[in-house]
Amino acid sequence: MDLLLGAVALQSFLTGVNAGPLPRKYAREAPVVDLGYSVYEGVYDADSNINSFKGIRYAAPPLGNKRWAAPSAPETNRTTTIPATEYPPVCPQTGASSETPPEYGFASKLGNEDCLFLNVFAPADAHDLPVFFWIHGGGYALFSSTGLDASEFITTNNNGFVAVVIQYRLGAFGFLAGEDVKQDGVLNAGLLDMNYALKWVQNYIGQFGGDPSRVTIAGESAGGAAVLYQAMAYGGKQEEDLFENIISASPWLPHQYDYNDDVTEKIYDDFAGAAGCSAADDTLRCLREAKSEVLQNASGKVSEAGPFGTFAFVPVTDSTFVQHRPTEQLISKNLRGRRILTGSNANDGIPLSPPTSSTLQAFRDYVDITFPLFSDADKGALEKQYSYEGDDQDTNAENPLFDTSGTSFPTAVNQSSFATGQQQRLFNLFSEYAFHCPSYWIASSFPQAWKYQLSALPAFHGFDLNALWSKDQKIPGQDFIHAFQKIWGNFIINNNPVISVADAKQSKDNATVPAGTDGNIEWPQYSESSPTLLSLNTTGGVPTYLTPAANLKYYVYSDPGVTNAFKVADAAQWEGGRGNRCDWWKVNAAKVPY
Repeated sequence: MDLLLGAVALQSFLTGVNAGPLPRKYAREAPVVDLGYSVYEGVYDADSNINSFKGIRYAAPPLGNKRWAAPSAPETNRTTTIPATEYPPVCPQTGASSETPPEYGFASKLGNEDCLFLNVFAPADAHDLPVFFWIHGGGYALFSSTGLDASEFITTNNNGFVAVVIQYRLGAFGFLAGEDVKQDGVLNAGLLDMNYALKWVQNYIGQFGGDPSRVTIAGESAGGAAVLYQAMAYGGKQEEDLFENIISASPWLPHQYDYNDDVTEKIYDDFAGAAGCSAADDTLRCLREAKSEVLQNASGKVSEAGPFGTFAFVPVTDSTFVQHRPTEQLISKNLRGRRILTGSNANDGIPLSPPTSSTLQAFRDYVDITFPLFSDADKGALEKQYSYEGDDQDTNAENPLFDTSGTSFPTAVNQSSFATGQQQRLFNLFSEYAFHCPSYWIASSFPQAWKYQLSALPAFHGFDLNALWSKDQKIPGQDFIHAFQKIWGNFIINNNPVISVADAKQSKDNATVPAGTDGNIEWPQYSESSPTLLSLNTTGGVPTYLTPAANLKYYVYSDPGVTNAFKVADAAQWEGGRGNRCDWWKVNAAKVPY
């Protein structure tokens, strides 16, 4: 995925507090923080007036008997001050299906099991600032905190918040399930790591100038769903109050089975077999005693055997931390958190869905593989939901590629800047069931909600990370990056993502944004009775044509000339009735299951 994003890894105000950097002549000594169990020395940056602490241990190494166990407190280590100047070791990386092109960057790679660290970016002299808590995406299998420097995001918002970026166990190390794990370990260990890091914030963020009562948890893709799992924790009844706001970007809901379902047990058996533990009297003990490299390779082997774009090790219903499927709990609204900002990208179906499905039969084959619990009647109803004129014909390679407006025809059902016909039908099907619809449902489930779509091309899955983790980024243009960061920042700081018209337009009079009557943009809150979204698009710019893989080609647009073009729209009618299609998926959620 690194290649898709260019220079960015997919890991992709108003208060006036700490409003600017100190001149270099006033550069300070390196900041030191004493956490009781260890003392860390970070780095002060005079240009941003921000202290950074990288590689702070928040939990004990999950090795040996601590594999597939709940996270626990770090051991005390006060023999010396620990430098917090480098990104921490990366967790073992478990790749996606081997059918996924290697150019996409989803391959398995060796890592370090001792990886439960976090990074903190805090304005110097910060005091009681709100906290931004980031959970990276990657299918619960890939990526890390490396390269996720929050400094520019913070300075864009007048140094008005503290940022925490975490790592958590991935692949089989974080999400191995089955009866054995239930009896002698913990299920969803990676989710428990996240929760433990949130408790670390409650205990220690004050020493960095953060206010533990004003935490916004945020994430993208698997991270965007991971924040939902934190809101769902223990049936929505977790004793500790760990956060108040949520940002969920392109939330990815994979199939969620019970921990002892046949599908889950087969993955466990396949993993044990790949690790050489099938014949052991105590399989889990054998796995805990195995060499790390053996387990890492086994995790990769099992996940890579799945269909295109899938990951084997994902959250399960465990009857404790995850008590229900996400759709069930969203409908019940038994969730922690007061406010939510949620969005998705126009072309979220790319690159995780097959790019060579140009025939009706290929579309139907994808449906058969992806939804094994669907009856023939269900599949027929699905096709009807995604019908269009000529939907029995193969994709015509000569059809022009262009992005849709969202509010008129043609729609994303069969048209985009990436594909048309059956291929786009598949892209949009995956995009809606896995990303767009979960965002709709989440927005409907909280007392206060705002919804957006990032429409700035190419707007594929993960493209929004260019705008958030924007250090040295040129795409999708500085005006867009500024507005996007102000939207998120204002939500973190002021519990409301609505920004000023000036911030939305920046220096361009020809920018088009919906203006309210108070100097701010118009952006109504989202509700089931009034589903409204804000489309975040751009026009102009210098086009560059990229071909990172044989079946992946697109334009990116960079300055000079990138101009913001935002509009408010009816989310129910968006893209020819996406709201109705999402209602259909909600009715059929148990058959997905998710």
